[in-house]
Amino acid sequence: MSETEIPTSLRSARAEHKRLGAEIARHDVAYHQNDAPIVSDAEYDALKRRYAAIEAAYPELAGEDSLSDRIGAPPSEKFAKVRHAVPMLSLGNLFADAEAAEFVARVKRFLGLGEEAPLAFTAEPKIDGLSCSLRYEDGVLTRAATRGDGFEGEDVTANVRSIADIPQTLAAGAPAVLEARGEVYMTHADFSALNARQQAAGEKVFANPRNAAAGSLRQIDAAITAARPLRFFAYGWGEVSAPLATTQHGVIAAFARLGLPTNPRVRLCHSLEEMLAAYRALEADRARLGYDIDGVVYKVDDLALQARLGFVSRAPRWASAHKFPAQRATTTLRDIEIQVGRTGALTPVARLDPVTVGGVVVQNATLHNEDEIARKDVRIGDTVILQRAGDVIPQILGVVLERRPAEARPYVFPQTCPRCGSAAVREVDEKGEADVVRRCTGGLVCPAQAVERLKHFASRLAMDIEGLGDKQIEEFYDAGLIRAPADIFTLEARDRASLEKIKDREGFGETSARNLFAAIAARRRAPLNRFIFALGIRRIGETNARRLARHFHTFEALRAAATKENALEELTAIDGVGATVAEAVVDFFAETHNTQALDALLVEVTPEPMEAAATSSPIAGKTVVFTGALEKMTRDEAKAMAERLGAKVSGSVSKKTDLVVAGPGAGSKLAKAGEFGVEVIDEDEWLARVGGAG
Repeated sequence: MSETEIPTSLRSARAEHKRLGAEIARHDVAYHQNDAPIVSDAEYDALKRRYAAIEAAYPELAGEDSLSDRIGAPPSEKFAKVRHAVPMLSLGNLFADAEAAEFVARVKRFLGLGEEAPLAFTAEPKIDGLSCSLRYEDGVLTRAATRGDGFEGEDVTANVRSIADIPQTLAAGAPAVLEARGEVYMTHADFSALNARQQAAGEKVFANPRNAAAGSLRQIDAAITAARPLRFFAYGWGEVSAPLATTQHGVIAAFARLGLPTNPRVRLCHSLEEMLAAYRALEADRARLGYDIDGVVYKVDDLALQARLGFVSRAPRWASAHKFPAQRATTTLRDIEIQVGRTGALTPVARLDPVTVGGVVVQNATLHNEDEIARKDVRIGDTVILQRAGDVIPQILGVVLERRPAEARPYVFPQTCPRCGSAAVREVDEKGEADVVRRCTGGLVCPAQAVERLKHFASRLAMDIEGLGDKQIEEFYDAGLIRAPADIFTLEARDRASLEKIKDREGFGETSARNLFAAIAARRRAPLNRFIFALGIRRIGETNARRLARHFHTFEALRAAATKENALEELTAIDGVGATVAEAVVDFFAETHNTQALDALLVEVTPEPMEAAATSSPIAGKTVVFTGALEKMTRDEAKAMAERLGAKVSGSVSKKTDLVVAGPGAGSKLAKAGEFGVEVIDEDEWLARVGGAG
């Protein structure tokens, strides 16, 4: 299947959507957390673009995988963690002028502006470094943190204090609290000098300036960071006690007055043409800047409009990154290995001769699925063409046929699981179409699936069990110590000899074993949304886990609803939850082995209700439905306002609906509200009730 072809069935689209999300998440960890991408850029952006294209073609898939909301990667275990007062979100990507035009049009539509209405944007270089947040209190630097997963980062205060670009105190006029955000980076000249010193000392050399900057900032020993030539540009902010300006470019100017380094190439643009001109100018000057950039970031300039636009999933509606074109290289494909995921999906991975593509050393690349291998006729020993479309992962575009070795033969995709030997099949839907993904049928007997499910359960975005990483889970599984989630929590109690078994393992001592037991004990109470996500229900990513947690409040209520006769009807009434998600939840609770594992787990773990978004608002906890035309705000803006104030927005009216906001043209939903006796108000009453907030 080509990059432009979209699966013709929902079943095939859903399978590819899930596989893409899992793969991108895996590479996010390698790039953001380990500062060592195992593959190059092209595929990262190419895979994300295909992922988005599938969601556009099948809107019911949007939000079914955590990728749509995932930002960066979880913070490393090496550092203390810092909870961001204001999340450090990611950006959506644009790859063509037409996409930039659509971004501007989309912003105007959300705000209810006409196509010709004036709207200013800033255009700034997208620095290729490591995102960092600097917290100043009364003008004094008190804490610095990496982005991490967007909600929780790593405390790198001691290291940041050694960066000469970053002031320890701000100039007069700083607000009492200011979290300045920006990018830690390394110039080309400093990078070359650092690598020369590393090589002379017999130490590891870095692949590119981004990896060097990230690795330098995330050192346990701050003295190592101090010896590295790091720099910083400020371009955003988190918590701030008093506004610095009313516009984006005004805040950047205020940063400069306070002594924070800012990029001189930020431009204020009053039209799409000016935005694209700024993009072209930076693209032309890219090689002469002296530091790496991978695109241009456009931001709505007016901060009041930014607040109205708000956020969608992991990104602001008011900003997007226009990426530079791809870079290519060729290398030899030495082998194809099969990886088995927690859902049994068999994913082929290309092992390549190392090659540098745009400054990043590439050794691996995904081959997606067996159809993709056959379509491109990729064979072991082939010279393949790699492309970088961004700055993380590569895409194999095709094969250089004239360099194909005589012994090369078409790759035969395995029909059995390489881990357990069970049959690997492609499910066929009611139309007779085969799934694009081949899956192991071993289920619970397949160690690869069991191990991957345990890894997911203990992962940072799920139960977040400190010290129980991928390597430890694999070792404990092989040793028979942990085979199911509940086993994690009974590890110490069921066998007092566990301490002896664990402390004698490589990398463990008595102290680390006791620390692990303490970390496990600390997770006996878990936020409901994390607990739901940790269960690994298909199509339940972080976003849908939050939706379910907010809607049902308790796990018992969710379980009861999922096992009712009208479960699908109740679940699909939740805004954002489609039929496929609802079916996945119902199927999960209908499986006997799942309920048995759950019962054992709930003896050990107590899921706690998720905090309400805004409990003091008059609509907090209420279920609201918008219908008909709205005249003072767009529908998207109204929904975003309701959610910020703690309400649950539903797409359909039921007996559990608390409030219907009806505008001109309201039809069947208004009639249903009357049938169920649900309170109906108009837009003016809605604004009066919420005090015009949002």
